[in-house]
Amino acid sequence: MAPVTAPRKPWLSRFGWLVLIWGASVLTLGVVALGFRVLMKAAGLSL
Repeated sequence: MAPVTAPRKPWLSRFGWLVLIWGASVLTLGVVALGFRVLMKAAGLSL
């Protein structure tokens, strides 16, 4: 018997999820970098 596979989602839907996850990761990285910058400025380590 052949295995039952779920139908593939449209490529636009899969691409949309990829863009959403990528955008969220870039935004998170920016927030973390901003947090480090604020901490360094508060500690007097910035130029």
